[in-house]
Amino acid sequence: MSSNQKILVADDDSRNRKLLETLLRADGYLVASVGSGQATLDAVATDRPHLILLDLMMPGMDGFEVVRRLKGDEGTRDIPIVMVTALDDAGSRMRLLAAGVADLLPKPIDRWQLKERLERLLGSVT
Repeated sequence: MSSNQKILVADDDSRNRKLLETLLRADGYLVASVGSGQATLDAVATDRPHLILLDLMMPGMDGFEVVRRLKGDEGTRDIPIVMVTALDDAGSRMRLLAAGVADLLPKPIDRWQLKERLERLLGSVT
């Protein structure tokens, strides 16, 4: 299976990044990963991904701020962002969806939920 669809994984926990990288590559995606909010913005500016998997709780610039900046920029506002988070309260979900995230993916990551979200947002990998 091969694809030219690039996914950027942004998470401050290297174990979470490695897990997502492994799952995504096994499904044929091209994957880049970063460990901070600022690195996410830098990576998007350097090599625009088709989709971003973004951790909400990161030190420094959190996921809310990354989303605000990306959605506020005409050049990046159409990149789908899936927020990966352990937060499951209705208020956080509403705030994230209102900010423009395409979907939420709960932690711990379920491979089949991940696959379903990506297929829905990007189509099947060919």
